[in-house]
Amino acid sequence: MNNYLRFLATRTLTGGMSRREFMGRTSALGIGAVAASSMLGRVAQAQEPVKGGTLRMGLGGGSSTSSLDPALAASQVPFHVIRTYGEQLLEVNADGSLNPRLAESFEASDDAKTWAFKIRKGVEFHNGKTLTPEDVRQTLLRHSDENSKSGALGIMRGISDIRVDGDNLIVEVDTPTADLPYLLSDFHLLIQPDGGREDPTAGIGTGAYKIVEVEPGVRYAFEKFGNYWDDSRGHFSTVEMTVINDATARNAALQSGQVDIVNQVAPKVAGLLDRAPGVRVDHVAGRGHYVFIMECDQPPFDTKEMRNALKYAINRQEMVDKILRGYGSVGNDFPINASYPLFDDTIPQREYDPEKAAALYKASGHDGSPIVLRVAETAFPGAVDAAQLFQQSAQAAGIPLEIKREPDDGYWSDVWNNTPFCASYWDGRPVQDQMYTTAYLSSADWNDTHFDNAKFDSLLLEAKGELDQDKRKKLYSEMAYILRDEGGLICPMFNEFVQAVRDDVQGWEENGVFELMNGLAPVKCWKN
Repeated sequence: MNNYLRFLATRTLTGGMSRREFMGRTSALGIGAVAASSMLGRVAQAQEPVKGGTLRMGLGGGSSTSSLDPALAASQVPFHVIRTYGEQLLEVNADGSLNPRLAESFEASDDAKTWAFKIRKGVEFHNGKTLTPEDVRQTLLRHSDENSKSGALGIMRGISDIRVDGDNLIVEVDTPTADLPYLLSDFHLLIQPDGGREDPTAGIGTGAYKIVEVEPGVRYAFEKFGNYWDDSRGHFSTVEMTVINDATARNAALQSGQVDIVNQVAPKVAGLLDRAPGVRVDHVAGRGHYVFIMECDQPPFDTKEMRNALKYAINRQEMVDKILRGYGSVGNDFPINASYPLFDDTIPQREYDPEKAAALYKASGHDGSPIVLRVAETAFPGAVDAAQLFQQSAQAAGIPLEIKREPDDGYWSDVWNNTPFCASYWDGRPVQDQMYTTAYLSSADWNDTHFDNAKFDSLLLEAKGELDQDKRKKLYSEMAYILRDEGGLICPMFNEFVQAVRDDVQGWEENGVFELMNGLAPVKCWKN
């Protein structure tokens, strides 16, 4: 990078030039958008972080029923709360590599059945207790308990033994599991004192910030934890998260300077918001997908003909064009896309086919009564409009789809995973094993489609222990076909994470693992 380009990037990061002006000048110099964004990232990393101040976040995806228990985090706001006050053994970087956190290193036996995680010393919980390997062991055991209702329960079921050996946590699995470190990076597996057994909702972790105020569905306040172990993180003195589920109000708060960061920017207003003074919109592709989910054991979705009728009755390209406005791609009714290294791009793309949908609907034997699809805007940006498009395309196939709009508050506790047919989203997972084990293994607690297929379960178990990548890819491909053709998932589109920040927020990184830098914006960013 020459001095002039570095100068432009520095001016942009310090607020002397807008991101749009920077992109325009670099484009004029023949530098592409990807290279320019990468340049900004490198200069940002080279800057010395400014300590102090307050980061104010305006977030959609919160509810009065949200809990501080990491096991129960099921929407955006609980995710950001637990990522701010706590940490896992490892986290996934933007490039898909693993970053050791509370485990400073790990190694596996030759057969990948026994794993040793060396637990970091000198780490303190917010209540003053020193982290020990036993805290980690108890945390993993709690999430293995059927009564925990943990979102990580599915990935814990293959673990046969968890024990402590000196500074190490030893994890043994029933079958070889090449991706175990990725599985244990699951955000639900936040390490708590004594595993959180006494009070999992206490909000005590090892993170850069400790919780000082909690109003579920309204507001969360944090302050810097003075004894945090990692000097490279936690630059703000305080962090505030305000729940603003209304997208218009959320964007207005950003434009007026009431908040510094917002999530869930609707694609239809992203371009307009990016032109607002002092604001920049960031979007990054990843594994996230917007979906409609049918419970396979509940009528009328308990026949394969009905499920596939609805899959053929959705116009995916229209939905991507009108809902995502280019910030995403078409889905194929299984939760994996090209962001995964073992993705099979030869699987034929399912297309909108109203005639085939009509024939399958007739074969299902349905009585013609309304098929109720429950939806709320909190399900994903544009969810209500997407449902209406679905209704129109299904009508062309003679399928009587009825849209029932539900309140945003309580949607994730009362509607999702509790009703036969609803809108939802998944942020994806770093590896296919984790995605399938979390949501499609028959015994997974978050199997929100109630998918129960013995062949699929068997292939998933086989894939866990297959160390040959080519063979493993074939197993995942077979699983994708089964889920696409027999499951209850309608996946019309993979979304980009679209978010917006004010220009004085520095240290921003492109990270498609999840929104707002995989939830790490509060702990990695700072303000000039």
